[in-house]
Amino acid sequence: MELQQLRYVVAVAETGGFTRAAERCLVVQSALSHQIGKLEKELGARLFERTSRRVALTPAGEAFLPAARQALEASERARAEVAAATGEIRGRLAIGAISTVTAVDVPNLMRAYHATYPQVTMRLIDGMSEALVRGVREGALDLAFLGVPPSFRTDEPGVGSRTLVVDRHVAVVAPGHPLAEAASGCPLPLERIAGEVFVDFPAGIAARAQTDEAFEAAGLRREVAFEAKGLEFFADLVRGGLGIALLPSRLVPRLPRLAVVPVKDGPVREERLVWSRTRNSPAAAAFLESVPD
Repeated sequence: MELQQLRYVVAVAETGGFTRAAERCLVVQSALSHQIGKLEKELGARLFERTSRRVALTPAGEAFLPAARQALEASERARAEVAAATGEIRGRLAIGAISTVTAVDVPNLMRAYHATYPQVTMRLIDGMSEALVRGVREGALDLAFLGVPPSFRTDEPGVGSRTLVVDRHVAVVAPGHPLAEAASGCPLPLERIAGEVFVDFPAGIAARAQTDEAFEAAGLRREVAFEAKGLEFFADLVRGGLGIALLPSRLVPRLPRLAVVPVKDGPVREERLVWSRTRNSPAAAAFLESVPD
């Protein structure tokens, strides 16, 4: 079993296809497929189900993937530790971030980091908080920036966590909406806006849970008629008068041409930095030190 074969397996699992995995690994697809087939023969089990439409891990592949990642990480970490002992930080760094992070300027952090540690290869993965913290826990990510309700658990074994900022939500409405005039600068209670039609993030994710939990705590129900992940599409629905939304106050300046209404006892979002305690490479440790308190 070779490290290159393990790298190919991880790449296929993370990209969801042999073509994209080959592009990531800078090899031709036939060579990548041959090496994975060779590994499967050695293991006596298929790692992927291949159809004309999709590539998915088999149960054997699901069992094999964490061990493959651990072996690759151990190899990378050994190389990085040797380099660090000689005063050089090198290796790979996988960073996850929600698209709505406001506590830090992630691209600028990465730019400054690269200027100091040019031998580190960085990847930035955009995703939802649940997927990002799972990536840290499972070793696909070294660290991640999340946006979650206070109830969201990140104090897991092997996962470090630090709250960067706590922010309350405000209501955003179309210009000229009656709520904007009703507020007159005074925070509106949740019950005053509960009867409105809402635009929100999809159910089941942390970005949505922030608002759901606030209404549940107040014993209120609301109608979410429109769901969207992309923030610009989200804002366009509100500008078009199709509904109102509750968003973190620090996020609102990114969304022009919307009226802002303060809300009393509204939802709360915590932006957190999470990282792996068990796989804290020199490259990751150096990046963590660059994140301001």
